[in-house]
Amino acid sequence: MSDLAGVRGIAPAPPIPLHAADPRPVLIILHQESSTPGRVGNALRLLGHPLDIRRPRFGDPLPESLDDYAGAAMFGGPMSANDPDDYVRREIDWISVPLKEDRPFLGICLGAQMLAIQLGATVAPHPQGRAQIGYYPIRPTAAGLAVCADWPDHVYHWHREGFGLPAGAELLAEGSDFPVEALRYGHSYGFQFHPDVTTAMMHRWTTRGHERLALPGARPRGDHFAYRALHDVAERAWLKHFLDGWLAQMPLVAAMREAAE
Repeated sequence: MSDLAGVRGIAPAPPIPLHAADPRPVLIILHQESSTPGRVGNALRLLGHPLDIRRPRFGDPLPESLDDYAGAAMFGGPMSANDPDDYVRREIDWISVPLKEDRPFLGICLGAQMLAIQLGATVAPHPQGRAQIGYYPIRPTAAGLAVCADWPDHVYHWHREGFGLPAGAELLAEGSDFPVEALRYGHSYGFQFHPDVTTAMMHRWTTRGHERLALPGARPRGDHFAYRALHDVAERAWLKHFLDGWLAQMPLVAAMREAAE
Protein backbone atom coordinates (compact mmCIF):
# COMPACT_ATOMS: atom_id res chain seq x y z
CA MET A 1 0.00 0.00 0.00
CA SER A 2 1.24 3.49 -0.80
CA ASP A 3 2.60 5.55 2.10
CA LEU A 4 0.07 8.22 1.08
CA ALA A 5 -2.88 5.89 1.60
CA GLY A 6 -3.25 6.91 5.24
CA VAL A 7 -2.95 10.64 4.62
CA ARG A 8 -6.16 12.50 5.31
CA GLY A 9 -8.11 13.14 2.12
CA ILE A 10 -6.24 10.62 -0.04
CA ALA A 11 -8.15 7.39 -0.56
CA PRO A 12 -6.38 4.05 -0.98
CA ALA A 13 -6.11 2.81 -4.56
CA PRO A 14 -9.05 0.62 -5.63
CA PRO A 15 -8.43 -3.10 -6.03
CA ILE A 16 -7.11 -4.10 -9.44
CA PRO A 17 -9.55 -6.21 -11.51
CA LEU A 18 -8.55 -9.81 -12.15
CA HIS A 19 -7.83 -9.10 -15.80
CA ALA A 20 -6.01 -5.79 -15.34
CA ALA A 21 -2.87 -7.58 -16.59
CA ASP A 22 -4.57 -7.74 -20.01
CA PRO A 23 -4.78 -4.11 -21.17
CA ARG A 24 -5.70 -5.00 -24.75
CA PRO A 25 -8.61 -3.17 -26.38
CA VAL A 26 -12.07 -4.60 -26.93
CA LEU A 27 -13.27 -4.53 -30.53
CA ILE A 28 -16.62 -2.71 -30.77
CA ILE A 29 -18.80 -3.28 -33.86
CA LEU A 30 -21.57 -0.71 -34.43
CA HIS A 31 -24.17 -0.32 -37.18
CA GLN A 32 -25.11 3.36 -37.39
CA GLU A 33 -23.10 6.56 -37.60
CA SER A 34 -24.62 7.87 -34.36
CA SER A 35 -24.48 4.58 -32.44
CA THR A 36 -22.43 4.19 -29.27
CA PRO A 37 -21.58 1.17 -27.11
CA GLY A 38 -23.47 2.88 -24.28
CA ARG A 39 -23.26 1.35 -20.84
CA VAL A 40 -21.30 -1.66 -22.08
CA GLY A 41 -18.61 0.64 -23.41
CA ASN A 42 -18.52 2.60 -20.16
CA ALA A 43 -18.15 -0.59 -18.12
CA LEU A 44 -15.36 -1.92 -20.36
CA ARG A 45 -13.42 1.33 -20.02
CA LEU A 46 -13.74 1.14 -16.24
CA LEU A 47 -12.28 -2.37 -16.42
CA GLY A 48 -9.20 -0.88 -18.11
CA HIS A 49 -9.89 -1.76 -21.76
CA PRO A 50 -9.59 0.80 -24.58
CA LEU A 51 -12.30 0.52 -27.24
CA ASP A 52 -11.50 -0.02 -30.92
CA ILE A 53 -14.75 1.07 -32.60
CA ARG A 54 -15.48 -0.18 -36.11
CA ARG A 55 -18.50 0.41 -38.36
CA PRO A 56 -18.28 -2.14 -41.20
CA ARG A 57 -21.46 -0.72 -42.74
CA PHE A 58 -19.47 2.43 -43.54
CA GLY A 59 -16.35 0.70 -44.80
CA ASP A 60 -14.36 -0.09 -41.64
CA PRO A 61 -12.49 -3.41 -41.93
CA LEU A 62 -12.65 -6.13 -39.29
CA PRO A 63 -9.46 -7.84 -38.08
CA GLU A 64 -8.48 -11.27 -39.37
CA SER A 65 -7.62 -12.35 -35.81
CA LEU A 66 -8.44 -11.27 -32.26
CA ASP A 67 -4.89 -11.90 -31.04
CA ASP A 68 -4.50 -8.18 -30.32
CA TYR A 69 -7.85 -7.87 -28.52
CA ALA A 70 -9.29 -8.87 -25.17
CA GLY A 71 -12.60 -9.63 -26.89
CA ALA A 72 -15.22 -8.31 -29.31
CA ALA A 73 -18.76 -6.98 -28.90
CA MET A 74 -21.27 -6.57 -31.75
CA PHE A 75 -24.22 -4.28 -31.07
CA GLY A 76 -27.74 -3.76 -32.39
CA GLY A 77 -29.31 -1.75 -35.18
CA PRO A 78 -32.57 -1.25 -37.07
CA MET A 79 -31.61 -3.69 -39.82
CA SER A 80 -32.30 -7.44 -39.87
CA ALA A 81 -29.74 -10.22 -39.69
CA ASN A 82 -31.65 -11.66 -42.68
CA ASP A 83 -31.03 -8.59 -44.86
CA PRO A 84 -29.10 -9.30 -48.08
CA ASP A 85 -26.69 -6.35 -47.68
CA ASP A 86 -23.04 -7.25 -48.18
CA TYR A 87 -21.94 -5.84 -44.82
CA VAL A 88 -24.55 -7.96 -42.99
CA ARG A 89 -23.24 -11.11 -44.69
CA ARG A 90 -19.62 -10.09 -44.01
CA GLU A 91 -20.28 -9.53 -40.31
CA ILE A 92 -22.01 -12.89 -39.93
CA ASP A 93 -19.10 -14.58 -41.69
CA TRP A 94 -16.57 -12.68 -39.54
CA ILE A 95 -18.04 -14.11 -36.32
CA SER A 96 -16.27 -17.33 -37.28
CA VAL A 97 -13.04 -15.60 -36.14
CA PRO A 98 -13.85 -15.44 -32.39
CA LEU A 99 -15.55 -18.83 -32.62
CA LYS A 100 -12.52 -20.47 -34.24
CA GLU A 101 -10.06 -18.77 -31.87
CA ASP A 102 -12.33 -19.33 -28.83
CA ARG A 103 -12.09 -15.66 -27.89
CA PRO A 104 -14.68 -13.66 -25.93
CA PHE A 105 -17.49 -12.47 -28.18
CA LEU A 106 -20.67 -10.69 -27.11
CA GLY A 107 -23.62 -10.13 -29.43
CA ILE A 108 -26.39 -7.76 -28.37
CA CYS A 109 -29.79 -7.90 -30.13
CA LEU A 110 -28.79 -7.79 -33.84
CA GLY A 111 -25.31 -8.99 -32.86
CA ALA A 112 -26.85 -11.96 -31.02
CA GLN A 113 -29.02 -12.75 -34.04
CA MET A 114 -25.94 -12.69 -36.28
CA LEU A 115 -24.18 -15.06 -33.87
CA ALA A 116 -27.19 -17.40 -33.98
CA ILE A 117 -27.13 -17.47 -37.80
CA GLN A 118 -23.37 -18.13 -37.84
CA LEU A 119 -24.04 -21.09 -35.51
CA GLY A 120 -26.75 -22.47 -37.81
CA ALA A 121 -29.95 -21.23 -36.14
CA THR A 122 -32.71 -19.15 -37.73
CA VAL A 123 -33.81 -15.58 -37.07
CA ALA A 124 -37.48 -14.80 -37.69
CA PRO A 125 -40.33 -12.49 -36.63
CA HIS A 126 -42.77 -13.58 -33.93
CA PRO A 127 -45.48 -15.84 -35.43
CA GLN A 128 -48.22 -13.40 -34.36
CA GLY A 129 -46.23 -10.31 -35.29
CA ARG A 130 -45.54 -9.30 -31.70
CA ALA A 131 -42.60 -7.11 -30.71
CA GLN A 132 -40.65 -6.55 -27.52
CA ILE A 133 -40.04 -2.82 -27.13
CA GLY A 134 -39.59 -1.80 -23.50
CA TYR A 135 -38.99 -3.84 -20.34
CA TYR A 136 -40.00 -7.52 -20.21
CA PRO A 137 -39.31 -10.33 -17.72
CA ILE A 138 -36.68 -12.99 -18.31
CA ARG A 139 -36.00 -16.25 -16.49
CA PRO A 140 -32.41 -17.43 -16.09
CA THR A 141 -31.80 -21.14 -16.50
CA ALA A 142 -29.52 -23.23 -14.29
CA ALA A 143 -26.76 -22.67 -16.86
CA GLY A 144 -27.40 -18.93 -16.74
CA LEU A 145 -27.20 -18.86 -12.94
CA ALA A 146 -23.89 -20.69 -13.15
CA VAL A 147 -22.55 -17.87 -15.34
CA CYS A 148 -23.91 -15.04 -13.18
CA ALA A 149 -26.12 -15.44 -10.12
CA ASP A 150 -27.72 -11.99 -9.98
CA TRP A 151 -29.81 -11.80 -13.18
CA PRO A 152 -32.36 -8.97 -13.21
CA ASP A 153 -36.08 -9.78 -13.29
CA HIS A 154 -36.74 -7.43 -16.24
CA VAL A 155 -34.46 -6.22 -19.03
CA TYR A 156 -34.79 -3.69 -21.84
CA HIS A 157 -35.67 -4.84 -25.37
CA TRP A 158 -36.10 -3.29 -28.79
CA HIS A 159 -36.76 -5.94 -31.46
CA ARG A 160 -39.33 -7.64 -33.66
CA GLU A 161 -37.31 -10.75 -34.52
CA GLY A 162 -35.94 -13.52 -32.36
CA PHE A 163 -33.57 -16.45 -32.80
CA GLY A 164 -33.61 -20.15 -32.12
CA LEU A 165 -31.11 -21.98 -29.92
CA PRO A 166 -28.23 -23.24 -32.09
CA ALA A 167 -27.05 -26.84 -31.77
CA GLY A 168 -24.38 -27.10 -29.08
CA ALA A 169 -25.30 -23.77 -27.45
CA GLU A 170 -26.52 -23.38 -23.87
CA LEU A 171 -29.73 -21.53 -23.07
CA LEU A 172 -28.91 -19.00 -20.33
CA ALA A 173 -32.22 -17.12 -20.07
CA GLU A 174 -35.67 -17.56 -21.53
CA GLY A 175 -38.73 -15.40 -22.10
CA SER A 176 -42.34 -15.77 -23.17
CA ASP A 177 -42.98 -14.23 -26.60
CA PHE A 178 -39.37 -14.92 -27.61
CA PRO A 179 -38.16 -18.07 -25.83
CA VAL A 180 -34.39 -17.56 -26.31
CA GLU A 181 -33.23 -14.47 -24.42
CA ALA A 182 -29.58 -15.37 -23.84
CA LEU A 183 -27.22 -18.10 -25.00
CA ARG A 184 -23.62 -19.18 -24.67
CA TYR A 185 -21.41 -21.07 -27.08
CA GLY A 186 -17.89 -21.47 -25.69
CA HIS A 187 -16.69 -17.94 -24.87
CA SER A 188 -19.34 -16.39 -27.12
CA TYR A 189 -22.57 -14.96 -25.69
CA GLY A 190 -25.72 -13.62 -27.31
CA PHE A 191 -28.30 -11.43 -25.57
CA GLN A 192 -31.61 -10.62 -27.24
CA PHE A 193 -32.03 -7.67 -24.87
CA HIS A 194 -30.13 -4.37 -24.48
CA PRO A 195 -27.99 -4.04 -21.34
CA ASP A 196 -26.09 -1.32 -23.24
CA VAL A 197 -28.94 1.22 -23.15
CA THR A 198 -28.42 4.41 -21.16
CA THR A 199 -31.18 6.84 -20.22
CA ALA A 200 -30.05 9.18 -23.02
CA MET A 201 -30.22 6.33 -25.54
CA MET A 202 -33.71 5.45 -24.34
CA HIS A 203 -34.83 9.04 -24.94
CA ARG A 204 -33.41 8.95 -28.48
CA TRP A 205 -34.87 5.57 -29.39
CA THR A 206 -38.36 6.30 -28.09
CA THR A 207 -38.33 9.66 -29.90
CA ARG A 208 -36.82 8.71 -33.27
CA GLY A 209 -38.46 5.27 -33.31
CA HIS A 210 -41.79 6.33 -31.80
CA GLU A 211 -43.77 4.63 -34.58
CA ARG A 212 -42.56 1.24 -33.32
CA LEU A 213 -44.27 1.84 -29.99
CA ALA A 214 -47.55 1.09 -31.78
CA LEU A 215 -46.50 -2.46 -32.68
CA PRO A 216 -48.37 -5.34 -30.99
CA GLY A 217 -46.77 -6.10 -27.63
CA ALA A 218 -44.73 -2.87 -27.43
CA ARG A 219 -44.83 -0.86 -24.17
CA PRO A 220 -46.06 2.75 -24.09
CA ARG A 221 -43.25 5.32 -23.96
CA GLY A 222 -43.98 6.31 -20.35
CA ASP A 223 -43.58 2.70 -19.23
CA HIS A 224 -40.02 2.60 -20.55
CA PHE A 225 -38.91 5.21 -18.04
CA ALA A 226 -41.16 4.04 -15.20
CA TYR A 227 -39.83 0.48 -15.50
CA ARG A 228 -36.28 1.79 -15.76
CA ALA A 229 -36.66 3.38 -12.34
CA LEU A 230 -37.67 -0.03 -10.98
CA HIS A 231 -35.25 -2.36 -12.76
CA ASP A 232 -32.19 -0.44 -13.89
CA VAL A 233 -30.15 -0.82 -10.70
CA ALA A 234 -30.37 -4.61 -10.89
CA GLU A 235 -29.60 -4.70 -14.61
CA ARG A 236 -26.59 -2.40 -14.19
CA ALA A 237 -25.15 -4.54 -11.36
CA TRP A 238 -25.67 -7.72 -13.36
CA LEU A 239 -23.93 -6.24 -16.41
CA LYS A 240 -20.85 -5.29 -14.38
CA HIS A 241 -20.56 -8.78 -12.92
CA PHE A 242 -21.08 -10.42 -16.30
CA LEU A 243 -18.50 -8.31 -18.16
CA ASP A 244 -15.92 -8.77 -15.42
CA GLY A 245 -16.24 -12.55 -15.61
CA TRP A 246 -16.54 -12.61 -19.42
CA LEU A 247 -13.09 -11.07 -19.92
CA ALA A 248 -11.35 -12.08 -16.66
CA GLN A 249 -11.24 -15.76 -17.60
CA MET A 250 -9.20 -15.26 -20.77
CA PRO A 251 -5.72 -14.65 -19.24
CA LEU A 252 -6.22 -17.84 -17.23
CA VAL A 253 -7.23 -19.75 -20.37
CA ALA A 254 -4.18 -18.43 -22.23
CA ALA A 255 -1.87 -19.42 -19.36
CA MET A 256 -3.32 -22.92 -19.31
CA ARG A 257 -2.78 -23.27 -23.06
CA GLU A 258 0.84 -22.10 -22.78
CA ALA A 259 1.47 -24.56 -19.95
CA ALA A 260 -0.03 -27.38 -22.02
CA GLU A 261 2.26 -26.56 -24.93
